[in-house]
Amino acid sequence: MPLVRMILAVLLAFLSVSCTKADPGTLLGKAQSGQLVIGIRFDQPGLAERTIDGRFVGFDVDVASYVAGRLGVRAPGITWRETTSATRETDLTSGTADIVVATYSITDKRKQLVAFAGPYFVTGQDLLVRKFDKTIAGPESLNGKRLCSVTGSTPAQEVRNRFAQNAQLVEYPRYPDCVTALLAAEVHAVTTDATILAGYVTQNRELLRLVGRPFTTERYGIGLRKGDPAGQSAVADAIQQMISSGAWLDSLRRNIGPSGYPIPAPPTVTER
Repeated sequence: MPLVRMILAVLLAFLSVSCTKADPGTLLGKAQSGQLVIGIRFDQPGLAERTIDGRFVGFDVDVASYVAGRLGVRAPGITWRETTSATRETDLTSGTADIVVATYSITDKRKQLVAFAGPYFVTGQDLLVRKFDKTIAGPESLNGKRLCSVTGSTPAQEVRNRFAQNAQLVEYPRYPDCVTALLAAEVHAVTTDATILAGYVTQNRELLRLVGRPFTTERYGIGLRKGDPAGQSAVADAIQQMISSGAWLDSLRRNIGPSGYPIPAPPTVTER
């Protein structure tokens, strides 16, 4: 009888492990391998930036690292891949990235292509201008002026659609290109989410300022491939845990606080 019990115990253990092993094509299956490819931006101060010595720092990096850790993937198992506003969807749908954490606003249009967990942060669209330019008090001031944003993003078109039909749109691949154009007086303003622009103010306090009149609501989510409800739920739970643990606020204070940008209350995680 003891031998029979031993055999049964081994069989039950094997079945238990087999039942809990996730499909290797899903997010949880990839995480069980101890490896994840995470798409982030490399050029957003305070949010996601690659330093000169090759480190990745910022709030989005902290969020991504925390979520990966909750999924069982330690730092050495994370491969950071640069993504842009124009490539976030294709990075996910092609399998180039397992998740994307890149100031990725949740919209109905994007949800036709990818899934989201979150939001993990809520901000609003604003304007970055030269510090002593008093001609721009808000988006309605931009008629006839050159407005810069990045290719594949929606903020500049939002300004034209709602506030300044005659604004002249200028697009570059990256936000630093827009900031360089602004400093050189080649454009009058840069528009995107206030928390992104705040990082550039921190780098150029004597030359740039935020207008400080947000005119949209942007809900940042973590993007992942559609058709993976277990992965989506696990990421949402990880975001909630980061908020509840205090790690969310600590990261914001460390990465965004120095810019003077007011830290908002934690969001309610609704996409799961």
